[in-house]
Amino acid sequence: MHSSLNRLQAVFGFFTTVALFIAGLAALSVLLYPADDVASSVELKGVQVIKGRPHYYSTKREEYAQIRFDLDADFSPLFNWNTKQLFVYVLASYPPSSRASNITHNSEAIIWDTIIPAPESPYSVAALKERFFPSSSKTSRGTSKKSNNKNNKKTQQSKKDATPPGVLHLRNQKPKYQITDISGKIAERENVTLLVGWNVQPWVGALWWSPGSGSIPRTSGQAGRSMAFNFPALKGSNRTETAT
Repeated sequence: MHSSLNRLQAVFGFFTTVALFIAGLAALSVLLYPADDVASSVELKGVQVIKGRPHYYSTKREEYAQIRFDLDADFSPLFNWNTKQLFVYVLASYPPSSRASNITHNSEAIIWDTIIPAPESPYSVAALKERFFPSSSKTSRGTSKKSNNKNNKKTQQSKKDATPPGVLHLRNQKPKYQITDISGKIAERENVTLLVGWNVQPWVGALWWSPGSGSIPRTSGQAGRSMAFNFPALKGSNRTETAT
């Protein structure tokens, strides 16, 4: 006779084996539905170079750039049953300083990013709980006010649901992060471009990157790239701004 501990170990081993097998099938199933219609575009709206302290913890004054941009993207094909969330970012690529003669590749700095969560599944724990066990313990006080707030939330949620997940239309977007250089000088750099990238983070499986990121595996589609521009010159401590 097997002891209870042996039986428990056998059941747990069988459960982990089945869970691993199902997770592997879920990770491989996304290969059957590749995302071919991903499109994004980014356009420069304004850039300015400032001399000061780019961060509150900076110990010295240095030059840093602030870039505004327009972004149009449709990442909805990247969302499937195995997508947990999507990490989208815009980075600036610019040549290194002339002082750094040993560096041949361009410098890259992220100026903006966001996380787009996947829409809630109708089979999620919260949705099933609300479906089969709706909350019925409500007090009579403030019932009308709560119902109005609930209706407003439902209206807002329905408007959000009408837009496919991952569709972005940003205009004159402010950057989240400043661009600095190790040399402390960034003004008058030429051939600067903005690039759009993304990273698909699944529930299980490998991370999928945008084309041109240099990482594998990669999704197909069009990663946005702006036209080349130059960082404006910095005159003393005044701001010099370039806009399109």
